[in-house]
Parts: sequence; structure tokens; C-alpha cells
Amino acid sequence: MHNTIHKSKTLALLLLCLITAFTATAQAPTQKKLDGIIAKVDNHVILRSELEFSYLQFLAQSKQQPSAQTEAMKCDILKSMVQEKLLLARAEIDSVVVEETAITGELNRRIDYLASQVGGTERLEQYYNKSIKQLRDELRRSVRNQMVSEKMQRDITEKVTVTPKEVRRYFNQIPADSLPYFSSEVQLSHIVKYAEVSRQQKQAARQKLEEIRARIVAGEDFATLAREYSEDPGSAEAGGELGFFKKKELVPEYEAAALRLEPGQMSNVIESMFGFHLIQLIERKGQEFNTRHILIKPATERVDVQDAIAALDSVRTLIVNDSISFAKAAKDFSDDKNTKDNGGTIISRMTGNSYIPMDEVEPSIFFVIDTMKVGDVSKPVSFTTPDGREAARIIMLRYKSAPHLANMRDDYQKIAAAALAQKRDKAVDEWFRKNINTVFIEIDPEYDQCKVLDLTQ
Repeated sequence: MHNTIHKSKTLALLLLCLITAFTATAQAPTQKKLDGIIAKVDNHVILRSELEFSYLQFLAQSKQQPSAQTEAMKCDILKSMVQEKLLLARAEIDSVVVEETAITGELNRRIDYLASQVGGTERLEQYYNKSIKQLRDELRRSVRNQMVSEKMQRDITEKVTVTPKEVRRYFNQIPADSLPYFSSEVQLSHIVKYAEVSRQQKQAARQKLEEIRARIVAGEDFATLAREYSEDPGSAEAGGELGFFKKKELVPEYEAAALRLEPGQMSNVIESMFGFHLIQLIERKGQEFNTRHILIKPATERVDVQDAIAALDSVRTLIVNDSISFAKAAKDFSDDKNTKDNGGTIISRMTGNSYIPMDEVEPSIFFVIDTMKVGDVSKPVSFTTPDGREAARIIMLRYKSAPHLANMRDDYQKIAAAALAQKRDKAVDEWFRKNINTVFIEIDPEYDQCKVLDLTQ
């Protein structure tokens, strides 16, 4: 496959470094770190352990063994890490920042994704031997750095475009024996309904928390009861303490209740999307505030997904009878906030777009769409969301391609995206050449053979 048909070299390596830096910060305690600074870019440093960890991640992802050839990749990884630090250094000079609310949102998405991969937040905490709060605190800096770097790159490449002529030239430069082979791909949309807990289950959760509140009013310690009863695995062991947050970083109901409190004061029972909370304000510091809470979730063992299936069956009937479009139904009825406003379109986590190779379709969807025709809408099927909620969904097969070699007729958008990525890559390289002497850079002589500062390669 042609090296740049999916993503440019610089961006791919930079992404690899950023992802591994994110993971390395929270790696399991068995991961032995090697000490030592091997590069400095103004106030930013690169540790030997970070490079080694990124290199090991590359070997694992590419299923290769260490060799002279893969050692050369270590130099490429180091170059990308230095380039990332240069982006960060220039961002400080140019006052490029990312809003804290955006950082918190991205951090939460990543924590949720990691949790979904290992079977939930409790398993994630067990794997890293750290609370969710500790993981968030440790990973926030990595996420901020990545988002600032990405913003810098967007600023550098925002005016870069490609013409149809450039796309054809790019495609014609790919040797015939190197044309990529695309497996069958699909485009899918879904409408999701969550199974709801009953009013009685909600009332039981509220009553339990009211009883805990009464014990605190009577003199028992809030933090002690949080450790014993709170169902928030990220804060319970810390006595319910969440740490400092700015406005709009927490769900609105929680924030509104917390900001009405004085330090040491406790709220009434409040409800959010996560369940029922008791909140105690610990401290205000400028625009930030620190709270602790006790979370009680309504029991879900008696959740019946049949109501959700029945509701979706009615929605499907409207769609099949052309009484409403699938996109309008998704906007009006879907509980999936990530897709309801884009017609229910499912976006691949691997590629970031809506065209998903069949071998990457999750099994619970694969067996539903396997015999469907383009335009068909499935009957409601039950499933479990990544965060463990019981739900049902209907799925529309919007597009399905046959396996084929890349060609301009069927794959113009992909080829154009690859050509644009290559052109943006060149723009970023040119930016590095112009800015490499505007900051202090020092590389350990051990890595002289990498020629990190030689951007002509």
C-alpha cells in the first residue's frame, strides 16, 4: 500500500507519539521507566523512557520484532516528538491556547473509550492501579499538549487545498503494483433508545441518598460515607473529592448546585444524567472550585429493554412507510447524542470517517447488516453500550462497496484526502524549516545518527 494513501508520514508519526505519550503517562506499574532527558525544546523535554515506550508501542502495533530496520523507525519517532515539542514551544510564543472545556471533553471521551476497551471504569482502575480521578489528573497535560499541537497544525495548513488535477497527478504517481486494495466498506446510521429505569427505582436511589444526608447532618463525616457508599469509582476512594474544575466542565445540574454552596456546606439531593448526588463544596480558588460528592445510581438489574424495542419498532414503521426520513427520525427520537444530529451516521473510531471496512464493524452490527441491502432498515435489536447501558437500536445500511483496487472513479474522495494530507505534510515540513531556529533545541549526542534537526531528509 502506498505510504501516504491514508495519512501523511509526519502526521502519522506525530499521532503515534501523542497517543503513546497519553498511554505512557498512565501505564501499569509493571512498566519500568528509563530515566534521562534526551532532548530539550525550550521548556519542553523528552525522556528516554518516552521514546522507548513509543518504540515498543510501534513494534506491538506493527507486530514486528526489534531489528536494524525498526531501529531506524526509532529515529523517525524521535523526530516527530521533537517536532511536537516545537509546535508546543511556538504555541506558547504565539499565545495559541485551547479552551479548558474542550480539553475536559476530549479527556472524558478518551477515558470512556479506554474503559470500554477493558470492560468498564472499575477494570480500568484495576489495570492501572489508579482511580479515574488520578488518571484524569495525570493525563490532562498530555491531552492539552496534543490539542494545542493539533490546533497549531490546523493553523499552519488551514489554507492548503488540492485541485482535481493535483489529485490525478498524485494517483498517477502510485506504481501499479502498489495500488491499495480496499476491502468491502459500509456506511451505517442508527437510532438508539436507552432502556429506562422505573420511577420506583429512581425513588429508591433518592431515598437512600436522603438517608445518608440525614446521617451527615447528624454529625457523621461526609468523606467517610462517600468511601463507603458512593458509586462513583473515580472519586469514592478519595472521599468523594473530584478536584478543581472550572465553570462548564461538569454537568450543569451538578455545577449549579455546587456554586450555590459556601465552603463546607452540603447540597440537597440533586439528579443528573449519572444518578443522584450529594455535594459538598471544599474550596473556591479564583474561577475554579473543588467539591466532593456521593453518587447513588438507580438500580438497573430490572431494566427492561422491551419498551425501547417497542418504541423503535414504531419509529421503523414510520421510516419504512416514508412518513419520516431516517435522518429526521434520528434527530427526533435517538438517545445517542453523538450521532442524532448527523442523521444517525456511525463514525469509525479507527479512521475518523463514516466509511467502515467490514472487518472493523463490531460483531453486534455485522450479523445484523450481513444480509441487508442498501437502503434497508433493520428491525430493533438490543445491545449494550460501551459504558454498560442496556439499549436497543435500528440500523440503516446506507452504502456498501465491493472489494477492489483503488481507482479514481470509486475512490476519488479517499485519494483526494491522501493527496491533501501529503500537501499539508509538506506545508508542515516547510513551517518546521522556518521555525526550527526560533527556539532552543538540544539533542543528546547519543542520537546524533538520527539527524533530528536535518529537515532535508
